[in-house]
Formats: sequence, C-alpha cells, structure tokens
Amino acid sequence: MYLLFYLLMLIIPTIAQSYVMSTYNKYIKVKAGCNLTGYDMAKKILEKNGLGSLYIVEAQGTLTDHYDPTRKTVKLSHDVFHGDSISSIAIAAHECGHAIQDKEAYSLLRVRSRLVPVVNLATKASYVVILLGAFMEITDLIFAGILLVGTGLVFQLVTLPVEIDASRRALVQMEECGVLSGDTDGVRVMLKAAALTYVAAVITSAIEVLRLLLVFGRRRD
Repeated sequence: MYLLFYLLMLIIPTIAQSYVMSTYNKYIKVKAGCNLTGYDMAKKILEKNGLGSLYIVEAQGTLTDHYDPTRKTVKLSHDVFHGDSISSIAIAAHECGHAIQDKEAYSLLRVRSRLVPVVNLATKASYVVILLGAFMEITDLIFAGILLVGTGLVFQLVTLPVEIDASRRALVQMEECGVLSGDTDGVRVMLKAAALTYVAAVITSAIEVLRLLLVFGRRRD
C-alpha cells in the first residue's frame, strides 16, 4: 500500500511535467500569427491594462516564467522573452494575467502570497516534528507534523484556481488585443498543459497527507 503511494507521488508529477515539456517544445517551434515576441505580448497587455510601468525582464532557465508581485515584475525565460512562437505569447500572456490579478486585488492571489512564507516554514519543520513524534512515541506530535504537511496541500488548493484564472484572463486579453488569429487552439492547449502541473501538485500533496494519516492511524491503533 505504502509503495503504491510512493509510486503515485513520483509518477503523477513526472507525467504532468513531461506533458508540459512536450507541449511547450511542440509549440515553441510554431510561429505565432501575430508576429509578436513574448516581450511584445507582455508589453501590449500590460499597457492595455494601465500597467505599462511594470518591468518585463528576462529570467534564466526554461519555463521559469513568473510574476513577482513584490517587485511588480513580469519575468520571462529566454525563449519566451525573445521568441515569437505560440508557446512564447501564451506564457507571456499568462504571466500578465497574474499582474492583472494583482492590480485588481484578486483575493486568492493575495492569500497565496501570504501563505508562501508560512508554507515554506511549515514544510521545513513538518518532517522534523513527525520524526520527533515517532521517536518519542507521541502520536499528537506526529499529528501536528501531518497538519504542517497539510499546509502544502492548502497552498496547492489555493494556487490551482489562481493559475486557472490567470490563463482565463490571458485568453481574454489576447482576444481583446486581436492577436490570436489562427493560434487560438495552440494557445489553449499550451495553457491547459501548464495548468495540469498544478492539478498534479494538488493530487500529489493530497496523497502524501493521506499516506501520513494512514501511518498515524496505524500507530494510534
């Protein structure tokens, strides 16, 4: 039973990430009909929404794109920043979706931002607490550790709708800017593939909490 949990926790995110990479690699080679780079797309959407003062900078790595609400900066990986592919414009638009969420004080984005330091601390402490509880044979301490692990699941449950909403906003913005042309299907596929990683993260976190609860239940019995 426990081996199955471990395998699922390994396989699910691996499959999701592989699908995202294969979709990204497919559409990074397909030129967007609007002839805009990821940078151009981000600039166009931000200016349209009164966010022209935000920075758009190049980030290192692949698929490292994100919006930094503390620095009011859209960070795009090299191929997205400079590329004029469907992947480039879709990802750039998605990150701008987060910037628009920030401007509109989207509640779940704010909750997620506030959860980050809490979850980071709780995650680091969780397994230490569980191990101490197991060593000292204190089931309440084990349960406290599981609750700390559960903060990661809460974070993923908050993150999923934030990401889905950012993709929805991205599509709306691209349509309103008149830049989708014949690229709608490709953009939708790219955005859905990216969302799959967050679905996988929710499932993986839930499996880990369930695994620990089963261990705790066995010890309590």
